[in-house]
Amino acid sequence: MARLRKPKSEIFYDNVTIHDISEDGKGIGRLEDGMVLFVSNTVPQDVVNVKVTYVKKNLAEAVVTSFISQSPLRATPFCTHFGTCGGCKWQHLQYQEQLNFKQKHVEDCLVRLGKLELQNVSPILGSEKTQYYRNKLDFTFTDRRWLTNEEIGTTTDETSLVGLGFHVPKKFDKIIDVKDCFLQAEPSNSIRSEVRKFTEAHGMSFHNLRNAVGHLRNLIIRTTSTGEIMVIVQFFHDSPEHQELLLNHIKTTFPQITSLLYVINGKGNETIFDQELITFYGQDYITEEMEGLKFRIGPKSFYQTNSEQAYELYKVTRNFAQLTGEEIVYDLYTGTGTIANFVSKLSKKVVGIEYVPMAIEDAIINSNANNINNTTFYAGDMKDVLNEKLIALHGKPDVIITDPPRAGMAPEVVDTILKASPKRIVYVSCNPSTQARDIALMNEQYEIKAVQAVDMFPQTSHVESVVLLERRA
Repeated sequence: MARLRKPKSEIFYDNVTIHDISEDGKGIGRLEDGMVLFVSNTVPQDVVNVKVTYVKKNLAEAVVTSFISQSPLRATPFCTHFGTCGGCKWQHLQYQEQLNFKQKHVEDCLVRLGKLELQNVSPILGSEKTQYYRNKLDFTFTDRRWLTNEEIGTTTDETSLVGLGFHVPKKFDKIIDVKDCFLQAEPSNSIRSEVRKFTEAHGMSFHNLRNAVGHLRNLIIRTTSTGEIMVIVQFFHDSPEHQELLLNHIKTTFPQITSLLYVINGKGNETIFDQELITFYGQDYITEEMEGLKFRIGPKSFYQTNSEQAYELYKVTRNFAQLTGEEIVYDLYTGTGTIANFVSKLSKKVVGIEYVPMAIEDAIINSNANNINNTTFYAGDMKDVLNEKLIALHGKPDVIITDPPRAGMAPEVVDTILKASPKRIVYVSCNPSTQARDIALMNEQYEIKAVQAVDMFPQTSHVESVVLLERRA
């Protein structure tokens, strides 16, 4: 039983049992008075003494002052940045337990939030790789890097404060200077490390997010299973001499890079979807391959960031669709047409819709490059493009595959899907909560026939959920 101590107005709790884990990697303890504690660096079955650092009504955040007993579910974090970096927040939890909690999360969302009845719930598909599984990483330059607890009080004025790495959680302008990252395979670490060393040695100015000054802003590295590498350097303002110096150094030092681009972005944020990308060397795209199909990925294109697990995800999607070659398929939020092209050979016709015009350009190129002639793609807001006129033009869909962003589908889109009344809907989601909300809106006309969770992001709370819906008799 947890006990409260309040010496010198500070709040401590003793003997707190952790029973769950949150999305941001904090253990969850519940006290007898109803207070819920979120405790850093704990996992379920830990028993700890804690000090409260923040209170809001019946919720509080706390840190461990001592362990009474440690959970058998714990794992030793492998990264020196664990606890500070915003990624890999679950690496102190054994991987099988990560999968168990993700499976539970998907089922809880559908049953508890959606009030839905489940059938044929399959065990989650884990990732063979639990490290170095990402094909894309974004690093941010800073002239005021985040100092570790060990550095505070010992860092002198002469110590370099520049850095290149990831954002500290909930600190938009605080960047961790990453030494070694376990998310993306080589040459990712080597490229980032060399860029940081070279730019600092040549006196190039690192960006300050708060004051909006400094030349070097962002570094993006994308890789494919075919061995192609794209590097994008983002500058805050135009400085041709420094830009050419850095880009030539990257090109010379890493000849395996197949696509080297840069962008001048003077906006208040780092997004590049509305910016002009300039090709410095090589092609302006890289190519991924899946089942013999080639997929062109441009600098603004979305592609699942775990290529190997994306293949598993798409196979589940295709199996759920139960295609015979006679179906008209609508692929909503198609991106670069990966799913649309992946299922095309088993479909009569596939209609893909996506918000980003450049992604649709890539989708069309991907179809042409793979000699696929039964796909049609449209760019625009889903609720505007998916309408009765489009359905009349291409025919009522037999199957709808939908893979929306985290926010889920707009109510207007759900309404149009219901009016179209396909026999089957395959709903792929990176957010089981909004997936459950959307499916609940369709529950009167459709029932869940199968559920499959897929782990795309080991060491994190994120999970993909694929649900098969069939029209009720």
